[in-house]
Amino acid sequence: MKRILFQGDSITDCGRSREVLTDVGNGYPYLVRAHYGLEKPGQFEIVNRGISGNRSVDVYARIKADIINLKPDYMSILMGVNDVWHELAIQNGVATPKFEKIYTMLIEEVLEALPNIKLMILEPYALPGSATEGTLEDGADKYTVFRKETEEKAAACRRVAEKFNIPFVPLQAKLDAMANAYGTESVSGDGVHPNVTGHLLIARAWMEAFEKNYL
Repeated sequence: MKRILFQGDSITDCGRSREVLTDVGNGYPYLVRAHYGLEKPGQFEIVNRGISGNRSVDVYARIKADIINLKPDYMSILMGVNDVWHELAIQNGVATPKFEKIYTMLIEEVLEALPNIKLMILEPYALPGSATEGTLEDGADKYTVFRKETEEKAAACRRVAEKFNIPFVPLQAKLDAMANAYGTESVSGDGVHPNVTGHLLIARAWMEAFEKNYL
C-alpha cells in the first residue's frame, strides 16, 4: 500500500484529530480518501499532517517529524495564505523572497531524504470574504493587498515547482470562476477556508493532477 501525505495549514488540517493519527479531518484529504477507498481499495493510505495556522516556516520546522519520518510515497503541499494573513493581522508573516527560500529548502531536504517521493504543489489562493476584506491601518483596501500578496506567493510556488519539475496544481482560477458565477459563499465562507463545495473542487483538482502525473 502506498502512503499519500497531505501537508499544509488549516485548509488541509480541517479539524483532524491530534489523538487519532489516522483521522484526516473533513476537508479535501477526506474526499480524496473516500474516492480512492471506493475506486482503488487497498492501494493507498491517506495521512494528513496539516496544522491550522501554519506558515511556511512552521511547516519547515516540522519537516523531520511530519514528513521525512513518515516516509510517504507521495506528498502534496498547500501553504502560503498564512504567510500573508499573519503579516496583515499581527505583523508575523513571511515575505515572498523568504517564503520561496524556505519552500526551496523544504523540497531540497525532502528529496535528499526521500529520493523516490512523488510531490505535488498546490496553489495558495484568496477570495473576498470576512477574513480578507476591510481596511488596513494605513487605509489600504485589505482584499487588494491580501490578493496581491497571495498571488506573489502563488507565483513563488510555481517557480519552485518548475525548478524541481514537480506538478503544480492551480486553484485560484477554479475558485474564482465559482465565486464570480455564484458568489464567494458558494465555495468559501470567509475567503480563505473552503466550504464542502470548495473542498470538493480542490479534491477534484488534486486527483486530476495526481492521476495525470502518477497513475
